Amino acid sequence: MSDGGALRLRAGRRTVEIRRPGKVLFPGGGGAKEYTKGDLADYYRSVAPYMLPHLRGRPLMLERRPDGLGGPRFMQKNTPEHYPEWITRAEVAKEGGTVTHLVCDDTATLLHLAGQACVTLHRWLSRTDRAGGLAHPDRLVFDLDPPGDDFAAVREAAGRLRELLDELGLPTAPMTTGSRGLHLVIPLDGRHDFDEVRRFAHEVAEFAVSRHPDRLTTAARKQDRGDRLYLDVQRNAYAQTAVAPYSVRALPGAPVAVPLTWDQVDDPGTDARRWTLADAVDQARTRPWAGAPARGRSLKPAMSRLAALRG
Repeated sequence: MSDGGALRLRAGRRTVEIRRPGKVLFPGGGGAKEYTKGDLADYYRSVAPYMLPHLRGRPLMLERRPDGLGGPRFMQKNTPEHYPEWITRAEVAKEGGTVTHLVCDDTATLLHLAGQACVTLHRWLSRTDRAGGLAHPDRLVFDLDPPGDDFAAVREAAGRLRELLDELGLPTAPMTTGSRGLHLVIPLDGRHDFDEVRRFAHEVAEFAVSRHPDRLTTAARKQDRGDRLYLDVQRNAYAQTAVAPYSVRALPGAPVAVPLTWDQVDDPGTDARRWTLADAVDQARTRPWAGAPARGRSLKPAMSRLAALRG
């Protein structure tokens, strides 16, 4: 319900107030649809059942746009003191002190973030509530970053990397970034620390490049990539983040990072911005990752297989 320019939304036992719900965050024009803060809140409330399993227990970095796409961007790690006390927090050590990240464990928190014009949620690849804690990731991410907007190159690279990961015995789940590329996500059992996971990811990427040197690269500098697709594994490090599934991106038209089936990856009609705030919930309802393994894998067998492939 609305109250004096504010929108009040019920989430479980809590009521969250969205101030200035008519504030335009995504201007229309040029073929893009206009969306307001109220639209963002409605989307996150609708997608919460599908999004929250990917957020619970994970420290977040928040991308806020209080004045919409035309205003300044704030990347927020530390949780402001004025945020409600019922929101979960995680105090994480950093050089010279600590930082208190927000953790989104429920729909009410997701709505509060929408009310703060938090457009995009970037999550850690480890959890506070798992054995080994934040030092041991339960996700490995390959970020497929094309040199331009040609999604055909992304589709091709995803297929090649999938073939290699299948050889290594690692099922992977694809997801659009909502920007230009894809993330390939591998669930882990949390037994390896970040250094081990990142080293393995780098070795896999280097081996993929050795098979397809004209199409793929691990060069960090853009000027060294040419027209090759960049296999980025740098997110697999302590305190690094990756865009969370079903997050809206701060781009015209409000594209959304959505999980896909492999058939959808192969579909010529798919690209990184195919789903938006208007239809991403429909994609979520199809449960595209339903066939993904329920339990994470150890990397030890894959490490042995990779060593054998490398000779």
